Amino acid sequence: MTLPLWFSLLGASVVISFTPGAGAINTMSNSLRGGWRGSIWGILGQQIALLIHVAVVAAGVGLLVSNSPTAFEIIRYSGAAYLIYLGIRMLLARAEPGEIALQRSAGRWQMVRQGILVNLLNPKAIVFFLALTPQFILPHQPQLPQYLIFISTIIVVDILVMFFFFAATARSFQRFTATARGLRIQNIIFGTLFIFVAALLVLAR
Repeated sequence: MTLPLWFSLLGASVVISFTPGAGAINTMSNSLRGGWRGSIWGILGQQIALLIHVAVVAAGVGLLVSNSPTAFEIIRYSGAAYLIYLGIRMLLARAEPGEIALQRSAGRWQMVRQGILVNLLNPKAIVFFLALTPQFILPHQPQLPQYLIFISTIIVVDILVMFFFFAATARSFQRFTATARGLRIQNIIFGTLFIFVAALLVLAR
């Protein structure tokens, strides 16, 4: 991969990461619940999903999924259903004093698992990477080094943006969410956002 091509990839990665979506919402929610440093576990889960997406596209499965309406719809509705589940769970979560500590004690692996599912159950990501990858992978050069540079760039940029922008932005509201009322408002906002993104995933074509 040439340097100019890599800079183009870097710019595309920055734009992609700053685009609001389920991953950004999940990151901000984790930051408010588990703290800024704790949110890194959810971010790492999201990167695992990105790695799987690129591997799927590299293996050619992404082309099959994008060309199979049935497979695409199954993944699309599964992803929407999971986001709705997260949204409803937050809307129904209690914000009594005893529940505040419980909601803030989300385990690391729970955040990793949720991060994986939030990004993985998004068929648009497969189609997106299917369109993006060929722009930066030159067929006449060794494939593995190019894919390593490609996915490493995307993951590093996404971690930096998620952690130092979205998670850090949410961190400034932690005082507000320290009370039961503040936590309840937080749950309503992020629960609604998860359901809104799910609706977009279902309705967008």
